[in-house]
Amino acid sequence: MLDIAVTENPTTGGWLGSRPVAAPSSECPDSAHDVGAALAQSCARLRGIYRDYPRVYAVALMAEQPRRRWWALRQGIRGGRLDRMVERAAEDVGTREAAGAAVATALIHAVVGRVAALVMLEGRAWDSGLDNLWLHMDSDGAVDWAGVVDPVLRVLPGDRWAGTPSAVTLPCEQALLVWTAGRCRLALAAVFDALDEVVPLDRARCWALVGESVLGAATLVPILGGVGESVAMRRGQGLLDAFEAAGLPVRARADRQVVRGPRVQAMAS
Repeated sequence: MLDIAVTENPTTGGWLGSRPVAAPSSECPDSAHDVGAALAQSCARLRGIYRDYPRVYAVALMAEQPRRRWWALRQGIRGGRLDRMVERAAEDVGTREAAGAAVATALIHAVVGRVAALVMLEGRAWDSGLDNLWLHMDSDGAVDWAGVVDPVLRVLPGDRWAGTPSAVTLPCEQALLVWTAGRCRLALAAVFDALDEVVPLDRARCWALVGESVLGAATLVPILGGVGESVAMRRGQGLLDAFEAAGLPVRARADRQVVRGPRVQAMAS
């Protein structure tokens, strides 16, 4: 039997009680003491969703990666990197406004779109907090991969990894969704603040794009990943509920421009 606390702090990602202590699952004895084993298994399945583009949803374990082209999200959103990303994107799309929207969309996918896919697929989540995420740039300067420092997953009771060092067991699906939304919300708020200093953003539009990212995962994962449609949609709607409970308009229509134009800025000033 497991003896676990049932409360976790979405602000810090920290366990408010003690970590669960239990005998390793008999289904994964060879990996029982590997803290990254659950993440490795989940990412193998995520890579299978888009076999031609295996990095679309999966993440890397940073302990196994060289640092070339990688940058920590917390430090990387400051110091001119986002400005360079916008400038590079503008070469492709023509304007800084459109480039800002493209960069915002890429960062939203990195923070929430990837982990949402795992939530839909397996009812698991890695920590998408600002201190845990790293991003990888391709040769064109675009984000093409993400990584995590702490690989420990949050899982549901009955998960094969429950009670092992690879996972922290949350009491129910709603707790998993609230925790995941909380970690994503704090990271995205910091990202939007930093990007807004480079090119002014329409925050409501940005949060609507977050909702679209969640719904995109809830729609595609059943088709490509083999999970039941009703399960994925329940989890997707639950994740949106958790964002809305924090006051974020993730169910608004995302049909306005992401970047505020001069008239909007003038009206807001």
